[in-house]
Amino acid sequence: MTSFPLPSTSSHQESADESAKRAEQARALCLRLLTARARTRAELEGQLAKRGYPDDISAEVLDRLAQVGLVDDEDFAEQWVRSRRANAGKGKRALAAELRTKGVDNEVITAALADIDAGAERTMAEKLVRDKLRREKLGDPDDRDIENKVTRRLVGMLARRGYSQSLALDVVTTELANERERRRV
Repeated sequence: MTSFPLPSTSSHQESADESAKRAEQARALCLRLLTARARTRAELEGQLAKRGYPDDISAEVLDRLAQVGLVDDEDFAEQWVRSRRANAGKGKRALAAELRTKGVDNEVITAALADIDAGAERTMAEKLVRDKLRREKLGDPDDRDIENKVTRRLVGMLARRGYSQSLALDVVTTELANERERRRV
């Protein structure tokens, strides 16, 4: 007769140890990722899932990181908006899209973008266009081809940064006229 070993009570202990070890590895991964730059909860969840960590361990680790203030989507969104507006001149639409891809909730996005009004948006667009126009060759004021080409290029630049087409066209037209006047004097 074949005998089977009796189940030992130490296997439960081993699985608890294994679970604690996996949780510690997940925490270390999150801390390493957060050292490079701030991240949203969704980004960290994605990285943990990609590396095969179970949902319960991921949730436990991320909850603890949120408790101590290392994972905060509201703070992340505010910092992201401030940084991307200052360094890349992004408009509200582009900022909202970037935050959505990072897994930030719509309510948090709305709150982070609340400080940007139409005037601030226009001012940033004007600054971007002025900076680009200073490097453009405008040629003869009667040469419509060059002017149209410059206008298309500048409107496209603003559109890629998330500004509405009507605002972009208005700003480019005004700033182009101002630049021509400045160069004439």
